[in-house]
Amino acid sequence: MAINLMSTLKGSLLEGFYPAGWDLDALDEICSRPPESIVRPERWWNKRFAPLACESLADFDTMMGHEIALEIANAKTAGKTIAFILPVGPMGMYRWAVYFLKEWKCDCKHVHGFNMDEWSDPKGNTLPAKDPAAFQNAMEGAFYGPLGALTVPKAQRHFATRKELPMYGSQIAALRKKGGRLVTVFGIGRMCHIAFWEPHFASEFKSLEEWKAPEFRLGARLHPLTIEQNAITSFKSRTTLVPATANTIGPGLFLQSDWIIGGADGALGRGMMWQGMSLWATLHHEPTPWIPSTFMPTLAGRLFFLKELAGPLVAECN
Repeated sequence: MAINLMSTLKGSLLEGFYPAGWDLDALDEICSRPPESIVRPERWWNKRFAPLACESLADFDTMMGHEIALEIANAKTAGKTIAFILPVGPMGMYRWAVYFLKEWKCDCKHVHGFNMDEWSDPKGNTLPAKDPAAFQNAMEGAFYGPLGALTVPKAQRHFATRKELPMYGSQIAALRKKGGRLVTVFGIGRMCHIAFWEPHFASEFKSLEEWKAPEFRLGARLHPLTIEQNAITSFKSRTTLVPATANTIGPGLFLQSDWIIGGADGALGRGMMWQGMSLWATLHHEPTPWIPSTFMPTLAGRLFFLKELAGPLVAECN
């Protein structure tokens, strides 16, 4: 008999920790597949969806940044408005999006940016805009500020505050009604969330249609592994700084996307990573509300990922 999580879970401190809808054996089988098969299409993938392997982090940042800039430039050429749902994580692509837009002398007056989430208290009150941990602060520093005179007008920059987030749906709907394009840029959480729409939310809905409807949630309760992921990636291991709640968009918005630009760059060096399993599950588990990111391949677009995340996902003591 194998000695692994599944064989030792009963009676352990992790019993009941993972989402009720997770089939750990199925996830393990997916993660055991050969690395080269990670780009093999599944029957539920959109015909215009493609995962693209990047050899290095530098390639990843450049390619993803180019994809964002190209969407902006193409919309400008076509005389169209474009709305972006934007993440804080990954972040390296913004530097290159700025670079290309400046090289092309392409202004962003036609761009509307909607940040997908923000740290909050349980009632949805968010950090001050200039707090070092605030996603608004991160976006101003990485994208809007560096664009200089070419930047997105301030009135067209939207952040997931208690006041603004509930208005996203109507604002995006109005832009699309006028012919605007909706692009969602995203990362994949350790728990396979999109934005902070967590897998355990699935237990609250009676049907897939009900799960797909919500456009946002204030003060969403985050999974412990989401908090630990952010402690590692954004808070230099200081778990005590990470809020347990956040404001987030929901499937009612990100599943409307005309195009998606995803990124998985969760390698830590020396063979260590946190995102390999999340990437494999996203691409090769059938779509289910218990694994929110599995719906992204059903949409048209691209998912850029570091090649090393494909594995093989086997033990390597570090």
